Amino acid sequence: MTSILTTIGFDADDTLWQNEQFYRLTEDRFASLLADHADPTALRERLLDAQKSNLKLYGFGIKGFTLSMIETAIGITDGKVPAAVIEQILAAGRDMLEHPVETLPNVRETLERLAGSYRLVLITKGDLFDQERKLAQSGLGELFEAVEIVSDKQAETYRRIFVRHGDGPERAMMVGNSLKSDVVPAIEAGGWGVYVPHDLTWAFEHAEAPVDAARFRQIVHLAELPDLLAGID
Repeated sequence: MTSILTTIGFDADDTLWQNEQFYRLTEDRFASLLADHADPTALRERLLDAQKSNLKLYGFGIKGFTLSMIETAIGITDGKVPAAVIEQILAAGRDMLEHPVETLPNVRETLERLAGSYRLVLITKGDLFDQERKLAQSGLGELFEAVEIVSDKQAETYRRIFVRHGDGPERAMMVGNSLKSDVVPAIEAGGWGVYVPHDLTWAFEHAEAPVDAARFRQIVHLAELPDLLAGID
């Protein structure tokens, strides 16, 4: 019997390894630096607005986040932010870029179980250098037949990738913690979308679960994925 699915795409940040928690910690650090100028909640809202506005210029990732913090600091202080604060913001960004990778539970075991039966493709968005660094440090690279680091994730992104590295989106599945970036567009492309919630999700990535979609699934953690696949195939 021919398997329905031949290719599985995996998101990276907060699906394979920790990511958002480091942004949250840096936001706390940022808020403390500007505690004399803004309420922490208002500051975070200003920062989120800056990030959203800057995505078209800087894309996703730590470097764009750092520039958005600097922009927010300048705006919230009417241009009076001390150079020492800018220096500490830059240091916070460097700390994020140098932070060791923390792989999430069940990741390696699950990928190893699936690698012999499916084409595994890493599909992640963000800064090229940083994503390559994290993949290398994770030690998971040899388990993937292909790696795609993209500027954004839309339905057309998945169509293109699953044609290039598989048998088309109809025989592919995307697994990730973001409904907006990983699940919904993969289903729109004609594939399966599996949602693996993470405790922390960036506000920009929030979306409604497509519960009425026939190809939508949700699991608690990656260790449940092999059984889910067995039920589909």
